[in-house]
Amino acid sequence: MATPDPATTDRRVVVTGLGAVTSVGIGATEFLAALRSGRDGIKPIEAFDTRGFAHANGCEVMNFDPAPWIRHYPVEELGRATMFSVAAARMAVDDAGLPPERLRELTGVVAVGSTDGESRDLDALVQAEVDGDTERIDPVVVRRVPAPRLSACVARELGLADVEAVTLPTACAAGNYAIGYGADVVRAGEAEFALVGGADAVCRKTFAGFYRVGTIAPERCQPFDLNRKGLLTGEGAGMMLLESLDSALARGARIYAEILGYGLNCDADHPVAPNRDSLARCMRLAHRNAHVRPDDIDFISAHGTGTKANDVTEAGAIRQVFGERPPPTISVKSMIGHTMGAASALAAIACALAITHQFIPPTVHHEQTDPECDLDCVPNVARPARIRLAQNNALAFGGNNAVLILGEHPAAAA
Repeated sequence: MATPDPATTDRRVVVTGLGAVTSVGIGATEFLAALRSGRDGIKPIEAFDTRGFAHANGCEVMNFDPAPWIRHYPVEELGRATMFSVAAARMAVDDAGLPPERLRELTGVVAVGSTDGESRDLDALVQAEVDGDTERIDPVVVRRVPAPRLSACVARELGLADVEAVTLPTACAAGNYAIGYGADVVRAGEAEFALVGGADAVCRKTFAGFYRVGTIAPERCQPFDLNRKGLLTGEGAGMMLLESLDSALARGARIYAEILGYGLNCDADHPVAPNRDSLARCMRLAHRNAHVRPDDIDFISAHGTGTKANDVTEAGAIRQVFGERPPPTISVKSMIGHTMGAASALAAIACALAITHQFIPPTVHHEQTDPECDLDCVPNVARPARIRLAQNNALAFGGNNAVLILGEHPAAAA
């Protein structure tokens, strides 16, 4: 990275481009429409053979055609998650109105978070080993597997030869980690732009793991609902283009939101179970870093997986920080499933869209709020609201927590 220029440090960082690949739509416009209407992407899983599982619904990206966005990299050399990250990055660049030839003149960073990397390809390689069929393993598939390709292939597709490309493997909090990292380097003057977010693809390994521990819902995901039965695995990618406020204003860019700050911690308390006090500390770190108070937050995009343990723990941590009347708290996982490394990145995009268009997305499939959660989770129908600040929570296995604060900027226009 370049040595920071003291004259450019502590710059304000804004979001000027969005790219979304989801089970409810491709691109920010379709994602916005789904958030407003409360549409879900739930269907029987087709990515792998689900015989032997009593139920196998998920939120897959169906009939995805990468051709409009992946124009230079051979598509057959990309694993599915990498294909998503590259496509979403191209969408964000196009949306920001910054052509790649202009980006090539600037110092930048690409940061992509992931839980599984290319586990769908790994599934195939493991199955070939189990079947004793290693002679037929395709070398192209082997080359697609390394997780760093989720970011490196973004840089290659866009011709960004001199950027730093990093893949962050902090599981289901990785998207927020990547956004925070990109915001830091832009704020410090080490880069002039950052392409950041997360990506993952549905795979048998992850589905089977959640299924075996009893956390896959039979039909739908119902975060914070009394009768919730678990999560649904999903897939996709969310990418943002970040730049300094001065840069955005100078070129007359549309500003979706400002990245005000974030908090990270890792309690390492338990391999899979969240820790309420640790998440509360992370939220307070985020507020301190963003220079905001709890009562400044207009709504919370929760991690909200729909599992028994997560929802009660997260709701308890929220009340620990916000008191007995926390702001409306929603979960987009009710619509797009748990997209693993893409989860908090897509939720951050939902927050940016909510700030831009002044509404709170709903938590769908909601019937009766669990008294142990006791949150206003905006059931089933989006709500018009004055949104100045939004908080995006992300929790991950191993005790990785990441909380992002996004804010309205006066230059933003719906």
